[in-house]
Amino acid sequence: MFDIELTEWVGYLASVVLMISFLMKNINTLRIINSFGAILFIIYGIMLAISWPIIITNTFILGVNIFYLNKHFSQKK
Repeated sequence: MFDIELTEWVGYLASVVLMISFLMKNINTLRIINSFGAILFIIYGIMLAISWPIIITNTFILGVNIFYLNKHFSQKK
């Protein structure tokens, strides 16, 4: 019945995590959860025998999230 490969499960999980991130009210929480989704999408892109559009896009998203999270947390000090 559930004959889904591991690669597809990773893709579905990445999608769910990404959707959950957009439900967050706090922007930092959104960026943290969204980063986990981006990491899962990068893994998914690699599992698809290197899907560069998925890998490049989500690496960029991860980088932007890390930049703004770093900026936010370094200003708090």
